[in-house]
Amino acid sequence: MPAILVRKHAILVNLLHIRALIEADRIVLFDSIGAPASYSQNLLVYELQERLRNSVGQSNEPSQPFEFRALEAVLISVVNSLQSDEEVLVNLVQNVLAYLEESVDRSKLRELLQYSKRLSRFEQKALNIRDAIEEVLEQDEDLAAMYLTQKLRGRTRDTNEHEEVELMMETYLKQVEEIVNHVESVSSHVRTTEDVVNIILDSQRNSLLLLEIRLTILTVGLSTGTFLSGLFGMNLVNTLESHPDAFFAVSTIAFLAIVTLTLAGLRAMRKVLRKIN
Repeated sequence: MPAILVRKHAILVNLLHIRALIEADRIVLFDSIGAPASYSQNLLVYELQERLRNSVGQSNEPSQPFEFRALEAVLISVVNSLQSDEEVLVNLVQNVLAYLEESVDRSKLRELLQYSKRLSRFEQKALNIRDAIEEVLEQDEDLAAMYLTQKLRGRTRDTNEHEEVELMMETYLKQVEEIVNHVESVSSHVRTTEDVVNIILDSQRNSLLLLEIRLTILTVGLSTGTFLSGLFGMNLVNTLESHPDAFFAVSTIAFLAIVTLTLAGLRAMRKVLRKIN
């Protein structure tokens, strides 16, 4: 889990790809054994070199203590990494959402499901980082204990004297919160789109079911007419074989039976639909 732990003579940082130990005069970065340096790690090293190269500002006054400059470089790297991942992921999700607004496609729905899972994991990762920073800000003792340079010089600091490091931590906390809020907004849009797509698919399924019912009703009506025609067409002796109007009479009865049963079935279906709606 992401964490910023303050100890007596060091600050331990575990955020995203960064695992570091910050002391008053040095920072130690820990990498996985045998793992090649990533692009984010290279950027972190470059940022550290730029911030730690000079300990004096342009006005020849002492700049921030070493530990604060190292910690700020770490936080900058973490925020930049989050922003980069957020930009890529949000662009992918928005492209899929824009396509689904035009038409519902099964392959795009699968992509949206995958991106939705990635977005949820990213949101949880950003929330964990936010919680880690907030946890430090809520502890006045930890904030005061982060002044390692003064400890090294034998100076003590009151628990309420931590404005410098508090402002720095709050600055990056706000940036992480902006990322979290943006991702939550996109996640809400994804959920809304999924609900709309499900409604559209349910409507299409209902239309297919209604079509199937109509065809079934029509089939029953045709079967009834066929049954009546078959009765009169059997090799049975009756008085209708020689009647000149027998064919038209039987055909009319069969047609009326088909129409009557079909209309009755459709009317019953409409009553059921009215009760459902």
